[in-house]
Amino acid sequence: MPNSTQLFVIVAAAAVLVLIVGLFVARSARRRHSELVQRFGPEYERAVDELGSETRADKELLARERRVRGLHLRSLRDRERRQFTANWNQIQAFFFDDPAAAVQRADALIKAVMEARGYEPEHFEQRVADLSVEHASVVQHYRAARALATANVKRGATPDIDELRQAIVHYRALFLDLVSNPELARRHFWPGPQAPSRA
Repeated sequence: MPNSTQLFVIVAAAAVLVLIVGLFVARSARRRHSELVQRFGPEYERAVDELGSETRADKELLARERRVRGLHLRSLRDRERRQFTANWNQIQAFFFDDPAAAVQRADALIKAVMEARGYEPEHFEQRVADLSVEHASVVQHYRAARALATANVKRGATPDIDELRQAIVHYRALFLDLVSNPELARRHFWPGPQAPSRA
C-alpha cells in the first residue's frame, strides 16, 4: 500500500497532467477559432449573428468543412469552362430582351456549374453553406442575387430592372469564382487565405 507521500505525488502528477491536457485543448480551440475567422471572413460574422455565439458559429463552420470534405470537388475541364462561359455570355446578351428570364437562367447556370464541380444539388441554403467553405469571399453574392431575384418574382408583371441588373452582377461575381481554376487537389483546408472584405 503506498504511503501518504507516494499518494500525494501520484495525485499531484495526475493533476498536472490534467492541467497540461486542458491547456493544450484550450490552445488548440483558440487556434482553430482564429483559423475559422480568417478563412470564412464575413461569412464567419454572419454565422455568429445568426447563431448567437462564436462557439456555435465555430461548430457550424467546422460541420460545413466536414461535409465539403466528403464531396468529390474538382476543377472544371477547359472544355467545360469554355462552354459555361459561352452560356454566361448568352445570358448577359439575353438580359436586354428579358431581364427576369436572364436572371432565372443565371441562377440555373450557377447550379449547373456547381454540379459540374462536384457540389450536390441540395436546397439553396445547403448550397450556400457548401459554397462558403471554398468560396467564402463571394458566397454573399449568391445570397444577394437570390434575394433580388425572389423579390422580383413576387413583384409579378412589373419587375425592377435595376434590381435585376444588380442580381446579374452578383451572379457574375460568383460565376467567375466558380469557373476559375482553384487548386482543388488539396484536401486539407488549413491554413486558408484571408477572405477579402464584403463587396
